[in-house]
Amino acid sequence: MAWLLFIDESGTDGHDSPYEVLAGLAVEDRQLWPIIRQLNDLQTHHFGLRLFRAYGKEAKAQKLLKKKVFSHAEQLPIIPNSERQALARSILEDGTAVSRRKLTALAQAKIAYCMEGLRICQSHGVKAFASIVPARAARTDGDHLRRDYAFLFERYYHFLNGFADDPMGLVIFDELDKAESQRLITRMYDYFIYTGNGRTRSRLIVPEPMFVHSDLTTMIQMADIAAYVISWAVRLRNMTEPRRRELDNLASLVLQMQYQGEAGSDYRMRGFKLIPTLADRPVPA
Repeated sequence: MAWLLFIDESGTDGHDSPYEVLAGLAVEDRQLWPIIRQLNDLQTHHFGLRLFRAYGKEAKAQKLLKKKVFSHAEQLPIIPNSERQALARSILEDGTAVSRRKLTALAQAKIAYCMEGLRICQSHGVKAFASIVPARAARTDGDHLRRDYAFLFERYYHFLNGFADDPMGLVIFDELDKAESQRLITRMYDYFIYTGNGRTRSRLIVPEPMFVHSDLTTMIQMADIAAYVISWAVRLRNMTEPRRRELDNLASLVLQMQYQGEAGSDYRMRGFKLIPTLADRPVPA
């Protein structure tokens, strides 16, 4: 048995996100294909076509769940899916043929897709992890692995270590530009080879990550949705930024997926970690 951790970020674009979130969704290998098939079918069910065909790229959570989507969704009562699918497909295929009912249908379809997509992940035992950093936190870019990555890998390791058969964990990122990808590979290598914690965790985590195109990888989209919801609506202790209440149902789902486990005899570990600063200091050896 192996687990795959699909990782994406939210709030790193310098816009108005309250928190930067590095989120990962861990999927057991044998569950991956059933999830992908169900998510693909879900897109067709709600939109009448695959979202990549409509947008020509990944449908980001920022587009699926922005405030305007919820405003549009509330313009009219819930439209039955038999009609809503045709209306949503129509506006996706021809953005010039806009009407109030079509905008409402598309918005309702977007919200339903995100909710049901997360429910599919939850039903297949997917576990959520996240490192959460205030948008205004101090940060510097050193040569070592950033603290939000280290804390994410710490939690992933303890999750894997909770299984009796010691499954291996793979790490899969949304592809960065080649220089950024190489920097991350180098920093992960140094962390897993030259620090004590890293060497311990390399027993269960494969230190070299894989990079995929997010628009071609369904689970990266789900990780993006989880990261966005965490940034805007999940509030742990000491997370004082206002939340978007219209995202509360999605936040509840993401919190239910959060990993919870033991990290020693008297310490209960959770998958989400608030990190006050990314100031330049080496991760613990």
